Amino acid sequence: MTLHVPSRATVEHVDRSPLDRRELAAVIARDIPTGSYVNLGIGQPTTVAEYLSPEAEVVLHTENGMLGMGGEAVGDEVDADLTNAGKVPVTETAGASYFHHADSFAMMRGGHLDVCVLGAFQVSQYGDLANWHTGAADAIPAVGGAMDLAIGAKSVFVMMNLFAKDGTAKLVPQCTYPLTGIRCVSRVYTDHAIFAIDSTDDGGLHVLETFGISVSALAERMSVPLH
Repeated sequence: MTLHVPSRATVEHVDRSPLDRRELAAVIARDIPTGSYVNLGIGQPTTVAEYLSPEAEVVLHTENGMLGMGGEAVGDEVDADLTNAGKVPVTETAGASYFHHADSFAMMRGGHLDVCVLGAFQVSQYGDLANWHTGAADAIPAVGGAMDLAIGAKSVFVMMNLFAKDGTAKLVPQCTYPLTGIRCVSRVYTDHAIFAIDSTDDGGLHVLETFGISVSALAERMSVPLH
């Protein structure tokens, strides 16, 4: 079943601060449709697992070979043989299963995942994704399974800070970093706003929700069209 995640009217939360990482993870967990099969990318996206309610019946997949992954394991829950793709110890949910790495990638490439949540260095207004290499000479490239997820998942959610350390937006007219996937991103979740991406020839971003900033103020800081 192909998931359709509808757009919604813009909601502005101007009387608060931007989202911190935990709040952002909770917002993404809120928007994952009930019953989805979901992969959470290495790093910040793995924190989304902590905010998924059991009632949502979301099944988490990890590319190193597991379905039914739970949240991060702590204390006596830690099992050195039970980790996510980022080598972080995790728990398992009832009915969890394990399988070969090749089978896991076949699930990713075969269109069996409803949603994946990935980090990014840049996302273009058309939904192009750059998240494996900055192109810098001293940078360490990290492809992992991101390319397989970007083209294999039915919906791709990106989780990142909206602005880089120099103040420039990571949502750009065109990516300047090496691409992971083309026109693959469905939504971008950031500390300042949530965006739905129009991947048509015109491109453009529909602002679904803002945090600590208005849409008009956001538009002044960005070089892409906002709707």
